Amino acid sequence: MKTRILTFAAALLISVSAGAAHRAPLSEGKYEQLPLGSIKAEGWLLEQLKRQASGLTGQLDEVYPEVMGPSNAWLGGDGDAWERGPYWIDGLIPLAYILDDEGLKAKAQKWVDAILDSQQADGYLGPAEDHPFIYGLQRGKSHDWWPKMVALKILQQYYSATGDKRVIDCLSNYFRYQLRQLPVTPLGHWSHWGKERGADNLEVVYWLYDLTGEDYLLELGELIHSQTKDWSALFREGRIFYTQGSTHTVNLAQGFKAPVVWWQYSGNEQDRLAPRRAMDFLRLTAGFPTGLWAGDEQLQFGDPQRGTELCAIVEMMFSLEEILRLSGEASWADWLERIAFNALPTQVTDDYCAKQYYQQVNQVSVVHEVRPFSTPHYRTDQLFGTLNGYPCCLSNMHQGWPKLVQNLWYGTTDGGLAALVYGPSTVTATVSGGKTVRIHESTDYPFRESIRFLIEFPGKEKSARFPLEFRIPAWSKGLSVSINGKAQPLSSGAGICRIDRRWSESDVIDIDFSAELEVERWYGGSWTFVRGPLVYALKMDEQWSWKEFEGSDRQYYGPGAWEVRSHTAWNYALVRNEFKKENCSLARTESVAAYPWNLENAPLTLTVPARPLLSWKEPGSVAYWTEDSYEMGEAVDIELIPYGCTTLRITEFPTRIIPWNLKYHQ
Repeated sequence: MKTRILTFAAALLISVSAGAAHRAPLSEGKYEQLPLGSIKAEGWLLEQLKRQASGLTGQLDEVYPEVMGPSNAWLGGDGDAWERGPYWIDGLIPLAYILDDEGLKAKAQKWVDAILDSQQADGYLGPAEDHPFIYGLQRGKSHDWWPKMVALKILQQYYSATGDKRVIDCLSNYFRYQLRQLPVTPLGHWSHWGKERGADNLEVVYWLYDLTGEDYLLELGELIHSQTKDWSALFREGRIFYTQGSTHTVNLAQGFKAPVVWWQYSGNEQDRLAPRRAMDFLRLTAGFPTGLWAGDEQLQFGDPQRGTELCAIVEMMFSLEEILRLSGEASWADWLERIAFNALPTQVTDDYCAKQYYQQVNQVSVVHEVRPFSTPHYRTDQLFGTLNGYPCCLSNMHQGWPKLVQNLWYGTTDGGLAALVYGPSTVTATVSGGKTVRIHESTDYPFRESIRFLIEFPGKEKSARFPLEFRIPAWSKGLSVSINGKAQPLSSGAGICRIDRRWSESDVIDIDFSAELEVERWYGGSWTFVRGPLVYALKMDEQWSWKEFEGSDRQYYGPGAWEVRSHTAWNYALVRNEFKKENCSLARTESVAAYPWNLENAPLTLTVPARPLLSWKEPGSVAYWTEDSYEMGEAVDIELIPYGCTTLRITEFPTRIIPWNLKYHQ
């Protein structure tokens, strides 16, 4: 379904597009990425980025020197030559330029310069020599296409921030090398990862084509597509979603954007719609309320005891950001926010110094014990540490929040601005007529549904005409918009609202969405509570303790990791024939804390009537939907808080029916 563009009637004029986001024959596109650094985080989002800077993202070369130190092959050494170093820089660069942090920029610059300097006369880029195996390092397959795709994203972002023309020359030479070499050594030659993730390569090829217009890039695009896994066909057919273990979870996350990236050139509506078909299949099979799916390495059915890999979270966010920008369909922003404001914050500690490899949506303890994961990594996956699980997530987790900030705002094709994803921020950009505008977005979103845009003009001229677009989320049941205190008429419905008028210094736009409590049905008939972009989960106290690793665990997974336990009862069920939404209540804190993503600072508490399910002793040993209810206890009120504020939780609740003559257990 195409996104609806809603406009103000009466005095507001609808502009005609003055240009295209892409060069023909690529599709015109809907939105343009703004230069990296032109969008700044504010409020709680700024605090989140600061914690990244002082935590693992800013210090990974010190925490993980054996891979991120000077011996890394991407820096010219004889150490790690594969994906981990580029993964880190792919998140460090946007963080450095959004924060305008000179220290972080310097760290990133060293890697950028090394990548550019590694180019050989024939255009080859990156490490070029394999070395014998050393445990903990990936020193082989230096010619593999896949890690170089991450390096391409690094150079693309660096150019967006700096305009360094060395990037254009480097990429042009490398892509000519690919055009010559791929027929001989295709994307899947050294490993299957390049074949699965070829859309990351293709996206940068088309980006460069928009800049240079060189026809060989279109030829290369066709070649790359022909060697990439056909995600469009797989999504339309759907069998992979009904087959457990059919694909790797991170490949799926990265492959999600592939049909739409190719659609820019193919123009085939089947490609544009393929991810939506995949979304429908996921909802019925592997999906979780968080917007992700069961994927503890391999794709599984959506049992809430299965895991979600951290790499899949940040890669799916990136895919959705690309799909949103290219298609302009507002529903992708809804899905992006569901992931970003639920799954992302809970999988990393408050100080951004430890992470989980897998999270569970029903997670009542985090301990060094067996879980039903397809790839369990010696029981370390669920703990909060650094090298536990597998080091890919330690390296790749950093892109999530910075790239979300970079995608809060876009440029429109006719010189305007669009706020399609919400968060406290400030954007500075050039609009139609060449005038510079600055817009402050003041909001406590996603914990509140009110947003205020304040428009400023830093230059001498204090007004300009340009379109301003903003998204109406699908969950919003009502909407009010005012400009300088005057209510504006607006058609109702989800989509993108467009206001085209002359804006003046200190103009204020106030937007209020209306969220209602919803009950969603998930795995096995379980129930989950959702309001606006937030999923709610049972509030459980947390006792954190350090688990020292010994023997081979210490060698493989580092010195130790954090375990988390709770004294809170968790075995609650909801009674279908008793439940009424009006019996639930929502309490808000007076203000939203600078850092809201934990138990202590949760800005919202949802109280829900439930009953203890007395026979439910182990998290996975329950039928989520039955007619039997004789093991139920007395009715109680339980407290739920936003999922992203929890570490331990029940999110998908079993449901029961109470017969009229039930004798309650005492």
